[in-house]
Amino acid sequence: MMIAELYRTDVQSLLALEARTQSGASQALLTEALVDDAACVMGCWQAGELIGYALLARLPFDAELQAIGVLPERRGEGIGGELLGAVLAVAADWQSERVLLEVRESNTSARKLYAGAGFQQDGMRRDYYPAAEGAAGRESALLMSRSN
Repeated sequence: MMIAELYRTDVQSLLALEARTQSGASQALLTEALVDDAACVMGCWQAGELIGYALLARLPFDAELQAIGVLPERRGEGIGGELLGAVLAVAADWQSERVLLEVRESNTSARKLYAGAGFQQDGMRRDYYPAAEGAAGRESALLMSRSN
């Protein structure tokens, strides 16, 4: 496994990966992030295949983890943790004071990952996300942060 920054030349691999991970990042967001100096997309490669990515955006004082996605069949192997570590290092290089994120309330594996990396819940956006496929209503987003 190799973690490396993604660039414009990686756009097709990134969009194909997002189509399978369904992290919720739009094609426009991902495409723009690859060329934006205020964003960094880290990718996890194995045997020439992009198997995970994380998108970090630079804010005036903070950084925001905007998306993280791992191939469904590769989840639980520590890839998300490796990607999270990589973007936390980028935030440190940027001298960001904090790293912010939001996560679906029902996404217990992601919440566990973030808590293990020192993130704490700061708040909640009620009924923020559309319901997961097959569910009724809407779902809340948990707001989390950690000092860098």
